[in-house]
Amino acid sequence: MIIPEEVSSFLLAQSFVVACSIDADGYPHSSCKGVVEIIAPAGEIYLLDLYKKRTYGNILRSGRFSVTAVEEHGFKGYCLKGEAEIILKERLPAEVLKLWEKRITARLAQRLITNLGGRKGHPFHPEALLPAPEYMIKLNVASIMDLTPAVLKT
Repeated sequence: MIIPEEVSSFLLAQSFVVACSIDADGYPHSSCKGVVEIIAPAGEIYLLDLYKKRTYGNILRSGRFSVTAVEEHGFKGYCLKGEAEIILKERLPAEVLKLWEKRITARLAQRLITNLGGRKGHPFHPEALLPAPEYMIKLNVASIMDLTPAVLKT
């Protein structure tokens, strides 16, 4: 499924998305993930997952997966559903790995600017402490749900 430009831009503008996989008992498991790249014509979203824990195991067991992003102030959001797979670092396109480094650098810079502006967040810079990615999640999008209430659509 082709991902429309409006949806792609919206997802990339978010600092994170909520990803949902299915655990061994059949229940949803939600976690925050960073969007690294969207290949809209192919309907692919690359997400970062660093810890090889629940989400990783859930995808190996069942690829059913969704990604949700909302913007409260604009009262807008999307839920993208499909099948996820684990893509090992060696199989990732070089441009996707470079984008990960670029996004981490941008997040570090934004955190520093925010802290310098007097708005204190985490006392450390968590992004600098993250391990290097061993793999990424690739979501092959099958459906897109617009979460904007119908009365607000123009």
